[in-house]
Amino acid sequence: MLQIALSQLKMHAGRFVAIVLAVLLAVGFLSATLMVNASTTASLVASVGQDYARADLVVSPPAEGAHLSEADAAAVARTSGVAESYAEQQLQIQAKVGETTIGGLIRNLPPSERLEPVALTSGSWPTKTGQVAVDAKTAAARALTIGSSLELLPSGASSSAHEATATVTGIMAASTDPQQSWAAQFAAPADTLSSLAGGQAVYSSITVAIAPGADGATVASALDAAVHQAPGSVMTPSQKTVATIKSFTGGSDRLTIILLAFAAVALLVAGLVVANTFSVLIAQRTRELALLRCIGASRRQIRASVVVEAVVTGLVASVLGVAVAVGVVALVVALLAQNPRYQYATLAVPASSIALGLAVGTLLTVLAALLPARAATRVSPLAALRPSDEPSLRRVAGRVRLATGVVLAALGAVGLGIGAAKGNLLLAIPAGAVSFIGIVLAAALFVPRLVAAAGLLAAPAGVPARMAAVNAVRNPRRTTATASALVIGVTLVTMMMTGAATAQTALSSSLDRHFPVDMAVNGTGGVPFTAQQLADVRALSGVEASAVLTPVGSVQTHSTPRAAYAPVYAISASDAAAVIQSPADRPAPGGIVLPRGATATPPAVSPGPGASGSVDPRSASLAGTAGTATDLPALVLPGTLQARPGQLPQQVWIAVDPKLDGSAVATLRTQVAQALGVQESEVSGAAIEKATFTQVIDTLLLVVTGLLAVAVLIALIGVANTLSLSVLERTRENSLLRALGLTRGQLRGMLALEAVLVAGVAAVIGTALGILYGWLGAQSALGTFATVTAVIPWAQVVAVIVVAAAAGLGASVLPARRAARLSPVAGLAIE
Repeated sequence: MLQIALSQLKMHAGRFVAIVLAVLLAVGFLSATLMVNASTTASLVASVGQDYARADLVVSPPAEGAHLSEADAAAVARTSGVAESYAEQQLQIQAKVGETTIGGLIRNLPPSERLEPVALTSGSWPTKTGQVAVDAKTAAARALTIGSSLELLPSGASSSAHEATATVTGIMAASTDPQQSWAAQFAAPADTLSSLAGGQAVYSSITVAIAPGADGATVASALDAAVHQAPGSVMTPSQKTVATIKSFTGGSDRLTIILLAFAAVALLVAGLVVANTFSVLIAQRTRELALLRCIGASRRQIRASVVVEAVVTGLVASVLGVAVAVGVVALVVALLAQNPRYQYATLAVPASSIALGLAVGTLLTVLAALLPARAATRVSPLAALRPSDEPSLRRVAGRVRLATGVVLAALGAVGLGIGAAKGNLLLAIPAGAVSFIGIVLAAALFVPRLVAAAGLLAAPAGVPARMAAVNAVRNPRRTTATASALVIGVTLVTMMMTGAATAQTALSSSLDRHFPVDMAVNGTGGVPFTAQQLADVRALSGVEASAVLTPVGSVQTHSTPRAAYAPVYAISASDAAAVIQSPADRPAPGGIVLPRGATATPPAVSPGPGASGSVDPRSASLAGTAGTATDLPALVLPGTLQARPGQLPQQVWIAVDPKLDGSAVATLRTQVAQALGVQESEVSGAAIEKATFTQVIDTLLLVVTGLLAVAVLIALIGVANTLSLSVLERTRENSLLRALGLTRGQLRGMLALEAVLVAGVAAVIGTALGILYGWLGAQSALGTFATVTAVIPWAQVVAVIVVAAAAGLGASVLPARRAARLSPVAGLAIE
């Protein structure tokens, strides 16, 4: 039987294309997920490990957020077996280059280049106070060269911290460490950092070079004792790198887990498709299998031959899937590595990703083929000449499955409802999964009926349409399995679309309540914005209006349990109407608008806590009203109170064109910061937060939809194969219809409508479920801090239904073509 099975694979390889495609896609998805995880880790090792690449040992603080002291550094340097040590001090600073201020990190230099983490590309390392090295990326962006001058400004609040003017003496390679690559990177002698810090030096780590001949383990133990740390604080570079990466991820690979969940969906759908496809293959060989039984082949041998075909097919498909995964991940890594920001991108293909892909793909194919193989040998050789349907509703196993599905759907629905009502996402997710599993198990109760009902709509189109409706539900079990595979994919796609649209609306409303304006810019205390700067802002594309707020003091907003203060600004009525979104947040004559939730009355406006000056006597007569925004200073009209310039920074509020998308808002934020001479972090507001959330949600939606498209594609392969089985089983029937006058075009139309009915009904069911799950999911995730109203993206929903139906139509092309090509005489001659 082994020889027969192999000969079948050789002579009829085309019959197995559908299985190969389904398994290839699913296995490729699974293996690519594992390779992405491994490549991400390898890339992080290549980037994070750069700081420790030249060291033999690394001494770390005892806990996250702690530091090492100068005494620790001295103790390490004195330890026997230590040839050289580098206690790294790192400060967050601001660097003023010309008229532009940028955020940066500055570190001290090691005693020699032996422990220097990056290479010098030009110039020389700084050796004395007033000299600095800058990374190549910042140098190129800010036009810095050897000899350029810049100001280093301390970010801390220490009174002993001082600014420093430095000359660039060297250009160094930029660090690829994600903890540093976000900022401009500087290196200078320790004296410069001491001046900027204004206090005793503290160190983030100490790298150690071991003396020749010294034992690493012995030196590590001595270092542990020297700095009085808990065991494990002294690590090798590789151990330190792994520990740092775990601190990024929290010790878990959440992205990998999420991707594996999508891979599981693809594998589930592929299993349904493979099972249906093997039904097609076995139905095509009914006479052959019956003949083998008649000449002495046992049922066990027949089953074994089918299993052999499944093993070989699954293994070949899995090998191709793994190969595709390697190629795709390698291409992505190569493209990323061409970007200077991701030059550390590293390809990793662990053996586990290959072995697991091969094992899962082969096992999936074999398991999916077992039921068709069993069906091929369940009946006698003579009866096997005509395949028979076995509707699941008439079998005990089928009734148990339906009962289980109904119970799971009911229990899951209750849990999902409770989770949505209480805003408990941890309850809603498993409850929703249970309810969906129940619906899929119980699909035989409603899918055939809905397909039949949809067929009634096509009845006026004539006899071919009525025949298509009847044929679509002739085998309810197979129709249900085919539709279920498509329902799974469409439900998840629509759920993400609805959830994303609902979340965007809810978050937008929440942000409007939190931020009173689209953009707000904080100035530097005591330094007003110039008229030219304000004019430059108003001239920017995308700015609809702008307003300058003049500081007039501070007001106590909460008297208990501790006093809380908010700044008070004056803004004209016309400016307030132009930039403030809610009329309730705009000041009125004789009144003061306080932040939402303010409780202190009456409003006593003073210079603020810790500042000299008295309470403005006019504030006692003001009528205080609470605004709708939480992130709102107190507002009055000009002239209401005495202005106190120099006490508080000015603010500029901006109304942004609502038509701007996320990237345009981000660009405008940068332009506003440059025009006003502030850092981008000083520019905040509802428009920026909305753009950020929208960009994140849109990106996630695009990625998730792309991932789920794999499952939908596999399901559509199943539609084509189910139709192939239908065509095969009705060869004589279709030929008789042709003999009675049915044209080839009508036959093709009948089969196309049959596929469209199944795909269309599955798409409608999936979109209905997806809308419900998406809304309840958004309610569960956001209900505790935002008002969630279901938002149905009708254009996207209709597009999903149309695409699914059109794909079903496309899936019918080959089966319909084969059926129409067979002459009526040849078809009637088939027994």
